[in-house]
Amino acid sequence: MKAVGYRTPGPIDHENALVDITLPEPSPTGRDLLVEVKAISVNPVDFKIRRSTPPADGEWKVLGWDVAGVVRAVGPEATLFRPGDAVFYAGSIMRQGANAELHLVDERIVGRKPGSLDWAEAAALPLTTLTAWEAFFDRLDVTRPVSGAAPAILIVGGAGGVGSVAVQIARQRTELTVIATASRPKTQEWARTLGAHHVLDHAKPLAAQVEALGIGAPAFVFSTTHTDDHVAEIVELIAPQGRFCLIDDPAGFDVMAFKRKAVSIHHELMFTRSIYGTPDMAEQGRILNEASALVDAGKLRTTLTERLSPIDAANLRRVHALLESGKARGKIVLEGF
Repeated sequence: MKAVGYRTPGPIDHENALVDITLPEPSPTGRDLLVEVKAISVNPVDFKIRRSTPPADGEWKVLGWDVAGVVRAVGPEATLFRPGDAVFYAGSIMRQGANAELHLVDERIVGRKPGSLDWAEAAALPLTTLTAWEAFFDRLDVTRPVSGAAPAILIVGGAGGVGSVAVQIARQRTELTVIATASRPKTQEWARTLGAHHVLDHAKPLAAQVEALGIGAPAFVFSTTHTDDHVAEIVELIAPQGRFCLIDDPAGFDVMAFKRKAVSIHHELMFTRSIYGTPDMAEQGRILNEASALVDAGKLRTTLTERLSPIDAANLRRVHALLESGKARGKIVLEGF
């Protein structure tokens, strides 16, 4: 089967950063599904692993953790899907990724593709949807109020891949006032079209901008990017006893700065359930099915902003470079081999 992979981690401008390869077709075992990949989207996790993680000796490393496709075969213990079912999912970083014609995935972390979306539109959603959903309801517990705080959430990076779906989920699944940040007119308008009540410029100090809204100190802050640049402002603007969740990898920040306000700090990694095979791993399939229903009801829209074809090394190198620049808006999807 056709695939895209690498053998030596490094920068995207290296000639062997990502290359077109041919691999044997995999076979499903246990609760696995064998999925024919129709479209994939690219996330920061792709370039982070490409820059840092070598494959096992003599093997190729295949990236890709956002998929829409068709089930072609199922393992002997699989019960949730049948061949021919259209699915979408984010996969597991403990296994080979989906930048390949065929991909194996545990059925418990798979959802049914929204019928109202095409393959590319659907592939834009799984990883970011799971990240935002888990951050809100498993980490920040946004349905539980913070005494004295404004019922509001600040989403830092509201026009990026995760931020774009987080704004929508916050509007559709909570009663919170949604404050997003974006630094360019184009991305600010994008955040507004997704439903943000207020859009702030994260290139400027955030605390004063939040105060100027006149709504009070927000109960929740969800930081999707450049947390180390904004942490001092977040300490200042968040309500006492508020809850703060981050998903990026800051080089370091002083958690003690939050102590005076008794702010709880939460990390979100949507791969945790599949990495450790947690007893609630099937929760991800449930979340994706609920998100799929929201999409088909017209309450959640795809965050696809650009599509490329085919799925090959040249196009993947182009998208990796754009994501690493920090200038991407929404999600970029590749479709077809």
